[in-house]
Amino acid sequence: MPKSTDAIKNLPPDMKFLLVGLGNIGPEYAETRHNVGFMVLDELAQQHDARFELSRHAFVTEIKHKGKSFTLVKPTTFMNLSGKAVSHYLSTLKIPVNNMLVITDDLAIPFGKLRMRAKGSAGGHNGLKHIEETLGTNVYARLRFGIEANFPKGRQIDYVLSPFFTEEQEKLPDVIKKAAEMSLSFGTMGLERTMNFFNS
Repeated sequence: MPKSTDAIKNLPPDMKFLLVGLGNIGPEYAETRHNVGFMVLDELAQQHDARFELSRHAFVTEIKHKGKSFTLVKPTTFMNLSGKAVSHYLSTLKIPVNNMLVITDDLAIPFGKLRMRAKGSAGGHNGLKHIEETLGTNVYARLRFGIEANFPKGRQIDYVLSPFFTEEQEKLPDVIKKAAEMSLSFGTMGLERTMNFFNS
């Protein structure tokens, strides 16, 4: 947990945000499609010279941007229990749900495309499903990172837990940087303006 936990708690609600990147812990998952949420938060941490620390249910760090505080959370519970970390940090840091953005891979979107949404169904994604079950609502912002459903029938699990194709890896850093930019814009410009500006 960041050492400034108490300071974050005491900030006005409109000054603090929770960015949750979905993924699985362990080196075998590090560069896989299902871990793009982790990759985006790693990019943000690197840009701000921040280091993740192991805390309850997650690796956590904090960054500041344009006067706002962003707590970055990478759950350590594995994908299908992601709601544990979400619930804990929303509660502990007293961050409103509408100030949380969940960054996740999405099979229904072409690779390289990013979509921010104010709410939505889990769409078969176990991480989103558990967050929805834990919070009791699907009304929370999410940034959907397209990974495309480019796999034979019955091979979905193998596909999402495998690395990106070579041609995708060449474009991946730019897409991750854009996703990081959108995540910060969520806190500074707001959800609606960010969606209008970035969604295409």
